[in-house]
Amino acid sequence: MVFALFTDILIVFSIALIVGLIFNRLKVPPLVAFILTGIIVGPYGFSLIQSEEQVNALAEIGIILLLFTIGIEFSFKDLWKIRLIALVGGALQVGLSFIFFCGLALLVGWPTGEAILMGFLLSLSSTAIVLKILHERGEIDSPHGSIALGILIFQDLAAIPMIMAIPFLASTTLFSIEPLLTGTDLLWLVFQDIAIVVTLIVSAKWFVPRMLYEIARTKNQEMFLLFVILICFGVAWLVSFAGVSFAIGALLAGLIISGSEYSHQVVSIVLPFRDIFTSFFFISVGMLVNIHFVAANLWLVIFLILIVLGAKALLSTAAPLALGYPLRTAALSGLALAQVGEFSFIIAQSGVTAGILPVDTYQMFLAIALVTMAATPFVLDFGHPFTSRICRISALSRIAQGTCGVDDGKPHKERKDHLVIIGYGITGRNLGRAARQGKIPYAIIELNPDLVTEARLEGEPVIFGDATSEGVLNHAGIHLARIAVIAINDPVATRKITSQVRRLNEGITIIVRTRYVSEMEALYLMGADEVIAEEFETSVEIFTVVLHRYFIPWDQIEAFIGEVRAGGYQMLRKRSEPVSGLPDLVKNIPNITISAFTIEDRSPLAGKTLAEFNLRKRHNITILALQRGDATITGLGGETRLEAGDVAIVYGTPSYIALAAPLFRKEEG
Repeated sequence: MVFALFTDILIVFSIALIVGLIFNRLKVPPLVAFILTGIIVGPYGFSLIQSEEQVNALAEIGIILLLFTIGIEFSFKDLWKIRLIALVGGALQVGLSFIFFCGLALLVGWPTGEAILMGFLLSLSSTAIVLKILHERGEIDSPHGSIALGILIFQDLAAIPMIMAIPFLASTTLFSIEPLLTGTDLLWLVFQDIAIVVTLIVSAKWFVPRMLYEIARTKNQEMFLLFVILICFGVAWLVSFAGVSFAIGALLAGLIISGSEYSHQVVSIVLPFRDIFTSFFFISVGMLVNIHFVAANLWLVIFLILIVLGAKALLSTAAPLALGYPLRTAALSGLALAQVGEFSFIIAQSGVTAGILPVDTYQMFLAIALVTMAATPFVLDFGHPFTSRICRISALSRIAQGTCGVDDGKPHKERKDHLVIIGYGITGRNLGRAARQGKIPYAIIELNPDLVTEARLEGEPVIFGDATSEGVLNHAGIHLARIAVIAINDPVATRKITSQVRRLNEGITIIVRTRYVSEMEALYLMGADEVIAEEFETSVEIFTVVLHRYFIPWDQIEAFIGEVRAGGYQMLRKRSEPVSGLPDLVKNIPNITISAFTIEDRSPLAGKTLAEFNLRKRHNITILALQRGDATITGLGGETRLEAGDVAIVYGTPSYIALAAPLFRKEEG
């Protein structure tokens, strides 16, 4: 049995590795590669797996660890920052999607429980796939990235009551008025639930943090891991007495630990195990896909896939539109959420086990989910050109521009020779403050309704709208402006805005902030005059500190910085580029260091002047400054007297400083 299991695991991982490498070249998420691996090795493929029960057991562990880490990483503070789009937008997206798909299923004659379950399955999107792709594209902090993140967080939370509703859908006649439980059974169930809730609260507040602290003090990694696994599976086992699945119990266990200061350490320990076991879950899902059924119903499957992608994209676009976001941003977030999510697999399997979902329907769902997930990167590639086209449709132009309520109290005709700031993040806010101090006329363009409201409360001349739209730029008086500063987190939109601004005003100075240096060349081609890359500005700050620590003169550091910036950072991009103008002080003074000593009472230095002791000549060290109480004394001379309690900042080589250290200490005897 053990030999067969190891053989199966070896086969599974070998095929998964090969398929994963191929899919990585095609930019398809690895999750899809795992599902395809399951199809290949499963009973409907080449039937290479003999120990299906063991693989399913490993898959169950994977789901438990997945929900456990989601619970640990969940932060109410993060949710609060995007509360409007997460709570309101997420509720709208899930609600609209559920109503549409559930209603469609009822319309074609499905039973109520099955229709509700299908509404659950198709209202969720893939957090893992969407966030990974947005992160790789540098769009995670973009407006549509923030919207997608907020809605995905809500979906992950909404999946919990959906999973918990499965037994209810399976065991009752919906909308029946017959009592489900006797009075005794109901009281016992309530007592169990209260006891479990009290146990979890006590554990989260007192027991678990205390135990984590005591185990952390031992500095024993194995004991820490054992306790974490014990909490994960122990809580899952405990809540199972109330009829809650092990997976939801693991999520609750994660929430218990999430408030602890050790939560990040727990995640770092569990993460490798979670990824391994979760891969088994998606492989086990793939093993259930009947490719013969899919082939026999190919055209129906394709039709349903198009329905799901189109409907989810439209309904997910409607949610941010209802909150006042421009069409382009809403559409991009809608396209990002058009696939089926990984939690849907968990709900679907629970539905099959409970007898709600027929086998044929389940097979159809698996095919739809797999294809929509695999299509996500290509849908997002299609997103930017598609949204650009629909925003040019005259009937949609007002929505596309997001100009509802753009009036900032100052008609654009009054603006001339002014500054246009695009983006009201940290850069835009600080630039606006500087412009106000310098009495420079300016206008701000921002498409996040929350930031617009905040800016208006602060009295800023802000325009709500999408700066990729010509109408919004014209409202800001771009054709009469002297300078435009583009400081947003969407690289695609940044390029488009740069091109648009240059087309509308050939004489304007365009300054662009971007995250990566790889974007610089494209932005210069689009018409930017200056491009500031955060990636290299950070490196400039770092090497400035490093050179200063090696005692390179400030004038030469500044000359070097100017040379780097003047060359468009090319000096830093080429390792072989010679660096001129910097003296090789590292070789000349290799061991210089700075240390601090407290001058103790009755030490040789206490009460002496610098001239009396002459540390520089007799001991080859120099006192640079003295800390006396709250005061710092610099510009020391021969007449400076050293007092007990002073902290001396000493400069010299480590060996000479070590030899001179006894001079600062109290003499014995």
